Amino acid sequence: MIIDAHQHFWRLDRGDYGWLTPDLAPIHRDFGPSDLEPHLARHRIGGTVLVQAAPTLAETGYLLDLATKTAFVRGVVGWVDFEAHDAPDEIARLAAHPKLVGLRPMIQDIADDDWMLRPDLSPAFEAMIRHDLTFDALVLPRHLPRLRRLLARHPALRCVIDHGAKPEIAHGSFDDWAAQMTALAQETTACCKLSGLLTEAGAGAGRAKVAPYAAHLLAQFGPSRLIWGSDWPVLTLAASYESWFEMARSFASNAQDRQAVFGGTAVALYRL
Repeated sequence: MIIDAHQHFWRLDRGDYGWLTPDLAPIHRDFGPSDLEPHLARHRIGGTVLVQAAPTLAETGYLLDLATKTAFVRGVVGWVDFEAHDAPDEIARLAAHPKLVGLRPMIQDIADDDWMLRPDLSPAFEAMIRHDLTFDALVLPRHLPRLRRLLARHPALRCVIDHGAKPEIAHGSFDDWAAQMTALAQETTACCKLSGLLTEAGAGAGRAKVAPYAAHLLAQFGPSRLIWGSDWPVLTLAASYESWFEMARSFASNAQDRQAVFGGTAVALYRL
């Protein structure tokens, strides 16, 4: 089964998408299951992982409700306030939902680069381990040394790095990012998502610009730790669903690798 392990839905009138402003015109509208379903059918994609896009419990509840009504949504990555004193209890409550598979603090938007290393957040990470949830690390290249320290502190925490840590492809930055990703692959058990790269490359970017980054991720993490996701509908700021799907397929050199990257690894990581 092919899995799209990173997609979003939202409804603007909910009012908690602070980043989703009118200047992002192509995606400044509602997106729901009926919008995504034709893309899934065209490429025979059997399931998805629906990922949070707002730092609120209300949005997580909204996504879990959608997932309950939508057969192709196999799992939801939600949000919890890790700083709250009752974070472990909230994690336990959400984990009782059969489609809650992970949590994602929006680290890229937090001013303190060392936020994830705060000692008072440890109870939340330990609660994730107890409830067998995956930590989606929404990080930027500058966060990668901190992520290595976090995973050394919590070695049992299942982790996937979203969007390859968003390398600055448009500016040609490669070496420092590549070294940090190599260290994470070698020193931790983290997986990585093959997603979001076209957005970082910029509108109109082709395969040649993205290929070195994708090749590095595949070489370092291997197919058993690399997971494809569309990042739809954010993807549409840079390219179509079809073009990213076909491009990503071309990065996996054989059928066995594709089976892992486009489904098997996601099923194993998220317990789908």
